[in-house]
Amino acid sequence: MTEYIFEFIGTAMLILIGNGIVANLVLKETKGADLGWVGISIGWGIAVFIGVYISADVSGAHLNPAVTISLATAGQFGWHLVPGYILAQLLGAMMGNLLVWLTYKKQYDATSDPDALLATFSTSPAIRSPFWNFITEVIGAFTLVFGVFYIAGGSISGEPISLGSLNALPVALLVTGIGFALGGPTGYAINPARDLGPRIMHALLPLKGKGTSDWGYAWVPIVGPFVGGCIAALVYLWIGI
Repeated sequence: MTEYIFEFIGTAMLILIGNGIVANLVLKETKGADLGWVGISIGWGIAVFIGVYISADVSGAHLNPAVTISLATAGQFGWHLVPGYILAQLLGAMMGNLLVWLTYKKQYDATSDPDALLATFSTSPAIRSPFWNFITEVIGAFTLVFGVFYIAGGSISGEPISLGSLNALPVALLVTGIGFALGGPTGYAINPARDLGPRIMHALLPLKGKGTSDWGYAWVPIVGPFVGGCIAALVYLWIGI
């Protein structure tokens, strides 16, 4: 049970800081309108660092269903723990974005652009092309998970991979690099909980003029990271190091 609690807390902190950065950039009447893409990429890296550092020693700091499934696929995590981890991550992501909304409540009230409102919750593509958006998310998640395998330093025949607190910084740098290099086409969800949990909150919260939650696109940042992460796990197993 403690592991689930820390997955919840770590994911909530990840989303609070990460989508808090986005809210500071895109909402009206904030003091962070000049953050730009550099601010978003660095901010999400910091968000990952905080989430991983808090939860690593207790839960392993997956904070991402694609990471959880990939570790299980590689034989480095028990399948019996997977449903609880994913549920904790999803609920944590919802809580994190609830806190973003509470923090920026007056700014949400002052913002009338539905696209800006949605951007503080979930991802959307720069050019809507579902197949290519899916490919982008697959590549991004592959990069994340494959890097995590080696940052964590586990081996197939050795002890299970665990993201200890000292690995928080390289994982954060990896995510920052993904943001700079691969984030432009889709906003780099690379994490099903990061997108789905906040998207659910967007649908539930009483946002003025919020428009649609864009459920037609939602499958891309959910399925893409799972596929990319599982490919990374299979490649890692194939290499056999």
